[in-house]
Amino acid sequence: MAETPNEFKLKNAPEDGISAVKFGTTNQFLLASSWDQTVRLYDVISNNLRIKYSHSEPVLDCCFYDAVHSYSGGLDCTLKMFDFNTSTEQNVGQHDDPIRCVEYCPEVNVIITGSWDSTVKLWDPRAPCAAGSFSQPDKVYTMSVCGDRLVVGTAGRRILVWDLRNMGYVQQRRESSLKYQTRCIRCFPNKQGYVLSSIEGRVAVEYLDPSPEVQKRKYAFKCHRIKENGVEKIYPVNAIAFHTHHNTFASGGSDGFVNIWDGFNKKRLCQFHRYPAGIASLAFSPDGAVLAIASSYMYENDEPIEPVEDVIYIRNVSDQETKPKS
Repeated sequence: MAETPNEFKLKNAPEDGISAVKFGTTNQFLLASSWDQTVRLYDVISNNLRIKYSHSEPVLDCCFYDAVHSYSGGLDCTLKMFDFNTSTEQNVGQHDDPIRCVEYCPEVNVIITGSWDSTVKLWDPRAPCAAGSFSQPDKVYTMSVCGDRLVVGTAGRRILVWDLRNMGYVQQRRESSLKYQTRCIRCFPNKQGYVLSSIEGRVAVEYLDPSPEVQKRKYAFKCHRIKENGVEKIYPVNAIAFHTHHNTFASGGSDGFVNIWDGFNKKRLCQFHRYPAGIASLAFSPDGAVLAIASSYMYENDEPIEPVEDVIYIRNVSDQETKPKS
């Protein structure tokens, strides 16, 4: 696939499945975690790999804490902090099973990990040390920070809304409105709700306000489905990323497509060209001008017929592609 004028590949991409891409507080730096057991820090503007550090097992998620520290976790069950200035790392703590999600909440200044051991743990980045462990109904598959709230998606299609300032009880317990396993949850930047995707080519737009009037506005729609020879193929929706200013969002599926949606007006704004492999992760830059797209084979159909390279594309997106149509 030839590069387009508004899109380029990052050099020194991970050598195995890319599990997450996340921007820092500027458009310049991007973190990527991978099944090749590494976390990489890229300078997107100069297209070079700045730093690479390793875990002893595949890494499933990572996040920035500030401009010079990252946190990451994965199959080694260990939360690791890395200091880019000094190139030093510290093992902050453990889960009993692999760490699936790592997020930072600036409002409460806490690092959050979600694990297949059915717990969410909070970590104080100033120490760095454990600040509490909270049981979830099942394995944590995905989670998203929404201001000072945390939305957790677990196995068994359960959704929990927590208040990070008071983790003594669950604010809301919900069941996914989608019939199949939850793949990704991301919260609206305006903090009114979240978008949830499933393995069965569907996305749901949900609202946090439990009042019946607001709940009437929730809906779900089909996407990432391709008709081939009269047969509809349905693909998992692996990734969701919100545009910080427009409250629109991108979805990425195992069909290799990225769509941009206006969730409030129930419209698809655009679809990019097909990427060589499934979309594993998506991240908008803080100003929304750039979208990082991780294309990786996700083993939905066992072994690939031929090897597909793992690539991170950096795409400049326009307002025309991301802004709601009035």
